[in-house]
Amino acid sequence: MTPDSPVLRFENVTVRFEDEPALREVSFQVPAGETRILFGATGSGKTVALKTAVGLIRPDAGRVWLFGQEITRMRESELFEVRSQVGMLFQEGALFDSLTIEENVAYPLVNQRALHCPPEDVPRRVREALRFVELDHTLEKFPSELSGGMRRRVGIARAVVTEPPLLLYDSPTAGLDPITANTIMTLIVKQRDLSRTTTLIVTHRYKNGDLLANYRYRPDTGRLEPNRNGYTAATTKFLGFREGRLVFEGTQAELQASRDPYLQKFVRHNG
Repeated sequence: MTPDSPVLRFENVTVRFEDEPALREVSFQVPAGETRILFGATGSGKTVALKTAVGLIRPDAGRVWLFGQEITRMRESELFEVRSQVGMLFQEGALFDSLTIEENVAYPLVNQRALHCPPEDVPRRVREALRFVELDHTLEKFPSELSGGMRRRVGIARAVVTEPPLLLYDSPTAGLDPITANTIMTLIVKQRDLSRTTTLIVTHRYKNGDLLANYRYRPDTGRLEPNRNGYTAATTKFLGFREGRLVFEGTQAELQASRDPYLQKFVRHNG
């Protein structure tokens, strides 16, 4: 991967399930350190795009590059090494019920051989990741003992424990109350800003995109504040999906200026 190469690139990607297209000739790219907000109606292709980005779903047509490598026809064994550079928060957190919180967060460090994490380093890195999400007191608990918001935070800890340059979040605030959702988004902005992580997030909440586009994390206060220099607004783009097609790609200002009723429905739904 050269310095100018995008971290992720889709070129005319089509995905079909039983002859029904889930993605239709989708093309976009994400430079290092930038943020993309994937939005659209249920079933519009957002989550399919996220999974296709890391080879969990294979395209029927088109090509996908990840960290400068074409992964479209890679063998699963080859994908393991590429995926070790990606952290992913699945819907609902997707924790293993039979494992403790410590074991859940340690899972990628222990099972992704491409990371070459020495066993003696695992406990320290797990504690650091849980401290990042303010849950380092939950090491010995099981997911069933935590609230929905806490489980989502553990999912973030598991996604960031490998210190990946690319993070994918699939509906990280779905089903959460506004206060808990804001906590989750603060952690996502915190991770992006402290580690300069390339970030893709699937969301139904316009407010999530607004926070990523217009706020930054202040380490001295531990809070978000408006980013007045416009950098995050310029490096955050919204990708609108409809029936498997990418129907919009642009900044928040461009999205707000659009008169397309489908796009405006997302902007008006700002909960």
